[in-house]
Amino acid sequence: MRIVALAGGIGGARFLRGLRAAVGPQDEITVIGNTGDDIHLYGLKVCPDLDTVMYTLGGGIHEEQGWGRTDETWSIKAEMKEYGVGPEWFGLGDRDFATHLVRSQMLTAGYSLSQVTEALCVRWKPGVRLLPMSDDRVETHVRITDEQGTRAIHFQEYWVKLHAAVDAEAVVPVGADTAKPAPGVLEAIAEADVILFPPSNPVVSIGTILAVPGIREAVAAAPAPVVGLSPIIGGAPVRGMADKVLAAVGVEATAEAVARDYGSDLIDGWLVDTVDEAAVTAVEAAGIACRAVPLLMTDVEATAEMARAALALAEQVRT
Repeated sequence: MRIVALAGGIGGARFLRGLRAAVGPQDEITVIGNTGDDIHLYGLKVCPDLDTVMYTLGGGIHEEQGWGRTDETWSIKAEMKEYGVGPEWFGLGDRDFATHLVRSQMLTAGYSLSQVTEALCVRWKPGVRLLPMSDDRVETHVRITDEQGTRAIHFQEYWVKLHAAVDAEAVVPVGADTAKPAPGVLEAIAEADVILFPPSNPVVSIGTILAVPGIREAVAAAPAPVVGLSPIIGGAPVRGMADKVLAAVGVEATAEAVARDYGSDLIDGWLVDTVDEAAVTAVEAAGIACRAVPLLMTDVEATAEMARAALALAEQVRT
């Protein structure tokens, strides 16, 4: 079975760990990773979502945080602070710095982001094929109004520095409209037996991937069933502040509303948590097959059960 998953950072990575445990060794998983969170810091190219997937599946993630390296030290960041060089609000540990140094050196040498990601995965052996959504530069920006007036800031500043405390007025994946899907992305979608939307942020993770011209169209046209898992449980995001960016695009923070926003032209099936079982009828009325199952990723086995439920729904939709 050839499975394609569109994924963001922490939620996507943890789901993928369960998916990997749920399938057999003969099955192939291709992950199309969000690069809209990418940011340049200290002259380095930082790819938070790609690295979170790579570290999580490769056994190097800081489990409690869900991002960054385990057994991390912070000597470089401390020295940069002594030089008065920031930003202090974005944490790059010493081990993490090494990844960004290697990536930046390779990009400067002329390798594409796809080639660099493949090379980094040689070390981590994530057990999946990890593809960036695009080799072109895409950065998600958020429009806000605060004491400095109305302005656009990088998504990382909005999410990490401001903790989404200010209302998001618009979310724009800058550069996405002229970006091209990375090599292998459209082919993987066309050849997939199943396409999954993990419980990643539907606006700034999966939404940004779909904003790259050709990707949404490829998913919608794919012969494979497309099944998503709700990142909203009981009217609130399981992790993070997805409700803030959902509001910016006019979508209510409910499992039903997110399914409707994706639309029956894009997804064939949708999983909601058991606490949202009342939403099943409304989602199915929108032309999307829906089931209620436990969606809390408490451990790998619980997450694997979620993945099995998604694959089972895909089979039901297929038949």
